[in-house]
Parts: sequence; C-alpha cells; structure tokens
Amino acid sequence: MEPVTFGVLGPVTAERGGAPLALKGPRHRAVLARLVVARRRVVPLARLVEDLWDAPPPRAVGAVRTFVGDLRRALEPERPPRAPAGLLVTEGPGYALRAAPDAVDAWRFETAVTEAGRGPASRAPDRIRAALGEWRGPAYAEFGEADWARGERSRLTELRLGAVERRAELLVGLGRAAEAVPDLDAHLAEHPWREEAWRLLALALYRTGRQADALDVLRRARTLLAGRLGIDPGPRLRRLEAGILAQDPELDPPHEPAEAAARLWARTTEAYDRTVAAGAHARLESTVGLLRSLAVTGGGGLEAAREHRTAAVAAAEETGDPELTARVIGAYDVPANWTRSDEPETARRIVAAAERTLAALPDTPATEASRCRLLATVALESRGVRSPRGPRAAREAEHIARRLDDPALLAFALNGVFMQSCTAAGLAPRRDAVGAELVALGTRHGLVNHAVLGRLIRLQARSALGDFTTADTHAAAADDLAARHERPLVTVFTGWYLALRTAATGSPYDSAEAAYRRAAARLDGAGMPGLERGLLPLALLGLRLAHGRPAAVDARADWGPYRPWAEPFALLADGRTAEARTALGALAQPPPDLLYEALCCAEAALALDLGDREALERAFERLLPASGELAGAGSGLLTFGPVDAWLAAIRRALGR
Repeated sequence: MEPVTFGVLGPVTAERGGAPLALKGPRHRAVLARLVVARRRVVPLARLVEDLWDAPPPRAVGAVRTFVGDLRRALEPERPPRAPAGLLVTEGPGYALRAAPDAVDAWRFETAVTEAGRGPASRAPDRIRAALGEWRGPAYAEFGEADWARGERSRLTELRLGAVERRAELLVGLGRAAEAVPDLDAHLAEHPWREEAWRLLALALYRTGRQADALDVLRRARTLLAGRLGIDPGPRLRRLEAGILAQDPELDPPHEPAEAAARLWARTTEAYDRTVAAGAHARLESTVGLLRSLAVTGGGGLEAAREHRTAAVAAAEETGDPELTARVIGAYDVPANWTRSDEPETARRIVAAAERTLAALPDTPATEASRCRLLATVALESRGVRSPRGPRAAREAEHIARRLDDPALLAFALNGVFMQSCTAAGLAPRRDAVGAELVALGTRHGLVNHAVLGRLIRLQARSALGDFTTADTHAAAADDLAARHERPLVTVFTGWYLALRTAATGSPYDSAEAAYRRAAARLDGAGMPGLERGLLPLALLGLRLAHGRPAAVDARADWGPYRPWAEPFALLADGRTAEARTALGALAQPPPDLLYEALCCAEAALALDLGDREALERAFERLLPASGELAGAGSGLLTFGPVDAWLAAIRRALGR
C-alpha cells in the first residue's frame, strides 16, 4: 500500500496515492494538524483536550480517543484488529504522528529550501520555485485562530516570504533579473512592508535597463513605508537609490555565464584551428576527448558521439600508427551502464579495431596502459555477447590497471569488469563490490563519470538484493552528482529506478504501471535505443506476471530485442499452443546482461503455462543461483518479482 502524505500548507489534508482520505469532521483534522505541528513528538492527551476546546466538555477525553481511532482507521485501513498502529501511535501519556520526513508538505518545503542553498547557485532558483509550489494557501488554513497553530503558521509564512525573496536575489545575481520582476511585483502586492523585496525589485528593474521604473519603485517604497509605518527607508534602499542615480557600475548585471562560455569556446576553437595543422594526429585525439564529453550529455550528443567515434577510430587506423590508434580507441572511457548494446554493429566494429590494434601494438612496458584501455574497450563493447573473450579481456585489463596503480585506468577497467559480470544469475553481490570500488575511486580522484557509474551500479545491485533503503541513498547521490556536473542521462536511470521501486515494494498494480509509463517517457530523445526499444513492454509483462495476471502480450508493440520472449505468449493467447511450444523450444539462452534473470523468468512463465518439463528444468537451473534476489531488479529498471517465488512455482510443477 502506498504511504500516506499530509498537507498543511493550505487546508489540512491526508492522501494516499493522490486520493484524499476521509477525515470526518473539523476536530479530526484538528487532532491531525496538532500532531503534525508536534513534528513526530508525543502530544499528551490532556494537552490535546486543552487545544481542541476553550471549555472542554465532560467527555472530552473520550471524544479525543474516538477522533484518534477514526483517524487510525482512515490512515491504516488494512491494519488488523488490535494490532499496534504504525503511523498514529500511542506513546506514554499521549499520541504521536510518526510520519516520514518527506510525508508532510511543510517538512518537504523546509528541506528543499535548505538544500537549495547548499547546491549550485544556478539550480537553486528552480529548486526554490518547486518548493514554493507545495503551498496551496495559508498554512493550517482552517486553524488560523488556534493558539497552538499560531506560532507554526507565522514561522512557515516567514520561511515562505524569505524563500520568495531569496529566489529573486539569486535570479538577479545570476543575470536573470527579468525573471524576478513578475514574482516580486506579486509578492509586494500582498506584503508591501517587505523592504528587502522593494530593494530587489528596484535592482532587477535597473539591471533590465528600466532605470526610471526602478527609481519609481523606490519612491513608492518610501511613500508606503512613511505613510503606513511612519519610518524612512533603510540604508540599503537609500544606497541603492543613490547608486541608480549615479549609474554606479557596481550595479551593472554580471556577465551571463553562458555568454562568457560561448565567447571563450569560439576564441579557443578559432585559435586551435589556426595553430594545429589540419592533418595533425593531435586533432584525432582532441576529437575523441570532445566526443567523450558529448556522449554524457544524452540525446543528440550521445548519438553524435557514437557516430563520430567510429569515424575517428577508422581515421586513426588509416595512419598505420598502432600507438595513436590505441590512444584514440582507449580515450573514449565513457561509462557503459545501460543494459544492452545500443548499436551491436557499431560495437562489433570497435571490438574488431581494438583487437587489430592489440595485435599490432608493441608489447613493451611503455604500451601497458594502452593495452589496458584496449582490453577494457573489448570488455565494454562485448557486453550482451556470450563469448569467453569479453570476461577474459576484463580480467586482463583489471590486472594491468592494478599493477600500474593508475586510478583512472582502474576505473575504466572496472567498468569492463562490471559489464562482464552478468554471465550467470546471482552475481549482484559481485557487482555491488565493483560499484563500491568505483565510488571510492571516483570520489577520491575526481573521476565524476565513474563516481556516477559506481552509484548506479550499487543502486542496481542493492535493488536485486531487495535493499531499497541503500539503493535510495545511491539514487540520491547519483542525482546530486548529475545536478552538480551536468550529467542529464543520470535522471533516466534514477527515474526508472523509482518505477522499479514502486513495482517491487507492494504498490497497487495501477500505480506501478503508471510509474513505468512515466519512466518510459524519460527515454524520449535520450539517445539510448538499447533501452528505449522493448523496455516498457518487458517491464509491464514482468509486472503482470508478478501480480499473477495473464501475460496479455501485444505482439504489435515494439519489443525490440525481447521479441523472441514475447511472441510465444501471443501465440499461446491465440490458442496456437503447438506453435508456442515450438517458439519456446527455439529460445536461446538470454544474453549475459542485467536482464538475464528477468528473461529467464519470462521463459519459466511460458514453460509453466505449457507444462514443458525440459524448459522448466532449464529455467530452474539458471535461476537457482539468484535465490533470495528480485528477478531483473539488478537492472535498476524493472522486476519480475522474487526469484524464490518462481523457483517455488517450478518445483510445484515438477512435483519436487
């Protein structure tokens, strides 16, 4: 069941999955609101009575207990009779609401505003705006006259007003003054005594070239403050007015960072074109460095990087210089952390070029690092291919990197080890260890891409092991790194993780399906066809099977590489049992990637429906090493439910 969330930034509400809960009368809401004000602390029963009535009736204590009982039934409708409450608890002399830190809109608002101040200034305005979006009206709206709510209402209101002004200040400081003007106008219409808001509005107008309007704002502020409050403007307002009149250069807007970066880029590339000869080998190496940066931007950048990378490798091979070719191939150390090769033919070409270069490269101590990078490339680009070469290349690369004691080289090699860690089921603990080492290397040596990779690997591994508390920590850390270092692809993976988490933690079917569909929308334009094609239908198939529903496979959907596992379900649904049995028998072993266990479960479901003992024996043998894990959750994307449930179903079918 989805958790209950509470709203106090407006009328007091309680919801589950977006649906409001019936809280009965105003005193029920008053009890709930009073417990929220207490912030998980115990409120004595006697205090609740005093707060609810100016003159308590004779049976006030019993009435409060009734209110609490009604609230408990609304908040935890599936709690067995006489079982202790888990949310609205009795403790000592009273009651406490043990809501999660993110379950109350006021608590989320405070946390978001605080965290916005710790992150990059460029992102803080949007984070504060999102936090302000929590407000639906005055805090504890229907309890404005209650003594117990007055202090908390005032505190939250001051935080909101301060957040509006802080956001405006950030926008003005970031060179986005025009964005601050409308919000400040609306803010001052409701709160005209906020002197700092007048100052920010005048400064924002001045920085957008509206000097006369800025001076008019300051004059209006002076008139209002003197007329209503009988005070003169403070020193900051007076200094601003003097500065505007004198057109003080210190009041000029800062240079737009994007514009400065664009000018620097243009000057640098022009100088490079002038200085470095058109045929120089350095241009190839510089190009690969640029493609590496382009790849982590996602969308068109990732697609362009893939396209031009093969051209760069081909150009390097044409020089006949294996050491140059090794540097060009090995410089592309972009973390490979999606489940299947996005373009198998491109990957095959890169592997072939790397193997040719390995054969041509002199075997000397000076070329060891290059050999390591080539081997790691073979391991990375062989992902999803069942061949002994990929795992062997990964082991060799790791061995060289550890011997050379090079952190960046080791991180690249471990990426290859990770991509070759799906040769059988049940290897999540091994991947977790690889992820932990990558996090440590990335954090200690400033290897941002590999720090992100390590977090995502650990998110996947802990999901497979059903440890969503730890997985949540790594998802949040990955999102933080992505925000600070502009790695937009990361949110594709963490978005899918949230859908997986919803599906795996007992949420209703409809909620899990909606979560998967929201995650799939993130793939639009992400530039990752290996994920985009077939992932949503496969996720929904796993969801249906895990919930004991019919497979209901739509054969017209884009199943991508998973079509061989989907078509037998469609045949079976059409009554073409013999054809379905033939298709099941023709299935190859699933590719050695992060969806290995999920596809084994799909095959097991078919075998159970068809009563195919041979296929059941095969599925049981493949899945047994993953006992205790969640099938497919090691992808961080989807799950077919507990592996143990599939093993038990197979045992029953086989009569074991």
